[in-house]
Amino acid sequence: MGDDSGHGRTSSGHCKAASGPGGAPVYFGKEAVNTRLRRWRSAWALCLGTLLLVAGEAYAQRAFRAYPGLERDEAAAALPSDYQVPGEFVFGRLMYPSGGGTGMRGGNWKEGGTTWTIDYPLGDRNFARLLRRLTTIHVRSVEQPVDLDDGDDVFNWPFLYMDTPGSANMTDAQIAKLREYLLRGGFLLCDSFFGSGEWASFQESTLRRLFPDRPVVELPDDHAIFHTVYDLPKRPQVRNMRSMRARGVGYRTDGVDPHWRAVLDDEGRVMIAIMFNNDLGDAWQYADIPEYPQADGNLALRLGVNIAVYDLTH
Repeated sequence: MGDDSGHGRTSSGHCKAASGPGGAPVYFGKEAVNTRLRRWRSAWALCLGTLLLVAGEAYAQRAFRAYPGLERDEAAAALPSDYQVPGEFVFGRLMYPSGGGTGMRGGNWKEGGTTWTIDYPLGDRNFARLLRRLTTIHVRSVEQPVDLDDGDDVFNWPFLYMDTPGSANMTDAQIAKLREYLLRGGFLLCDSFFGSGEWASFQESTLRRLFPDRPVVELPDDHAIFHTVYDLPKRPQVRNMRSMRARGVGYRTDGVDPHWRAVLDDEGRVMIAIMFNNDLGDAWQYADIPEYPQADGNLALRLGVNIAVYDLTH
């Protein structure tokens, strides 16, 4: 970011953002980000090319498209004026058929309005906006809904976000496509689900079908994903807004304790990052709403920055 970006510099040499969620200052090591991104940009074409080779020949990306969200006006967002401008980083949102353990199902998932659209599109666009502000990544201002049934289009989008994964009920063909995508270098962030019931549904309907022989591991506090930009060795739960409004607690059912889990590839790279008993999507969605706890918003933003930079540099 240039000197006209509205950011200052602290005495420690870190950049200081004008404000984060709730108006709190947010700090990041700009040179650390720039160094990682320089390395990433030199490898990005090769990484993306590896993903694209699966098709055997060149093919066009799907154009941007928008769908109705399950939360309607609560998560609605205006279309940015620069939505057609490409970016190095695009927030891919995984579309999927519902039918799992959350009790929220029904409707034609290919037309939106089902569980894959929770926190959408406001959460996605808020995160893209804040990622632009806090890093030098060229971020597209809008998300990209990604349908695994759209031929090889998924291989155009190296980052995917899956909301409420305990409700997914993907076909065998969709599971096979997603597995191939991940093994070829793709990244999946699973978020916004709570409790033993949703975890069991996610394991049975998705994880065990994707990688029956790969364990789910708890990420240690010193893992790179918690330190790529911000040092986040200790992380409290990122709370769910609806539960706070309804019950005064930030979780559903018995989802009291946050977990930071993953499925790794043969080289130890995180293929699937699992934010269990957490709701980063809510924190991004309500980033500008004073009702949502400022500490949760700041943590979710910093985690999101770390995850994005980890994805781009691994």
